[in-house]
Amino acid sequence: MSALVEPSSPHVMNTYGRLPIAMSHGQGCRVWDTNGRVYLDGLGGIAVNTLGHNHPELVPALQEQLAKIIHSCNYYHVPGQEQLATKLTELSGLTNVFFCCTGLEANEAALKLARKFGHDKGIERPEIVVYEAAFHGRSIATLSATGNPKIQKGFGPLVEGFIRVPLNDIDALKKATEGNPNVVAVFFEAIQGEGGIHPMALEYMKQVRALCDERDWLMMIDEVQCGMGRTGKWFAHQWAGIKPDVMPLAKGLGSGVPIGAVVAGPRAANIFGPGNHGTTFGGNPLAMRAGIETIRIMEEQKLLENAATVGAHLKAALEREFEGLAGVKEVRGQGLMLGIELDRPCGVILNRACEAGLLLSVTADSVIRLVPPLILSVAEADEIVAILAPLVKAFLAEPAP
Repeated sequence: MSALVEPSSPHVMNTYGRLPIAMSHGQGCRVWDTNGRVYLDGLGGIAVNTLGHNHPELVPALQEQLAKIIHSCNYYHVPGQEQLATKLTELSGLTNVFFCCTGLEANEAALKLARKFGHDKGIERPEIVVYEAAFHGRSIATLSATGNPKIQKGFGPLVEGFIRVPLNDIDALKKATEGNPNVVAVFFEAIQGEGGIHPMALEYMKQVRALCDERDWLMMIDEVQCGMGRTGKWFAHQWAGIKPDVMPLAKGLGSGVPIGAVVAGPRAANIFGPGNHGTTFGGNPLAMRAGIETIRIMEEQKLLENAATVGAHLKAALEREFEGLAGVKEVRGQGLMLGIELDRPCGVILNRACEAGLLLSVTADSVIRLVPPLILSVAEADEIVAILAPLVKAFLAEPAP
């Protein structure tokens, strides 16, 4: 990679396969590295930088908050928590919120909610339905719920109590749980992110909702990556016209400031009591201000509409470029959460796109993932296509390994 100059991090634990660049600053949908090269941001910090970089309203609000108070522990009331929780319940139609710092923590809390829900009903060994190709985090419990043997390898024994089923197959779900009195919840991503941008079918989500109601299970929808306006609605499950009982959030909720949340409906809102769960950093004043301002700006700038229209434009442009091209299996996703699945592993495209001035990711070995900031313009979407399409075509023209 002659065009890139590698920074050195000899004292940082080697847990990431990093590209040889380091970012210096950003503006809008562009970032600059420490060598002065500019990149179009098609990754958004993995669906985190909702408002892009250096937003002219977000940054002053956070600066103001920094000068007031950054952290106040949960021994005391934090006014911003009630303000943000009120907004999240309004947007979701649910009841209350627990705040944490990450999507992993939100998913851990959801799993604890499901287990206590079962124990409160007298079920000693609660079981939770999870899905093939799912990704819910890298802690031992969320890793156990995840459906990727590669990232589970070397970390056994995994946590028991999970039943795994295929996507979008209600008969398989019914068969896997038939006659099992220990099932307490069904847990899935409305659109799988790390698993390769696989959406749950809207009709399937409706069927799962009906089954959960029938059997008194919690319906828990992981909206960590696909939520917060990314698909053109506040939460991806809303396209199906349903409500979950438990909804973990994170990533885009704070536009880069670490924040996670578990939003609960009536069936789950009062499962936890004092001492059942907690966090040191979760819900601190800085994170709450970030969430409050992110949602305010999203509403004022109509970023849900932008995600829907620019996302549809980007998807259509990619489909046109790759129509009939051998090696491209599918362009899928919704809004500004898109995946291009190839018929072979394509990790090298990550580096080649970077060299060409475009940030993206490759997930599930063969899926190019685009999750840019929700402020992306049509012109910037066209620029993504102009950079990416030739790279994909050149890659597919090479002899398959």
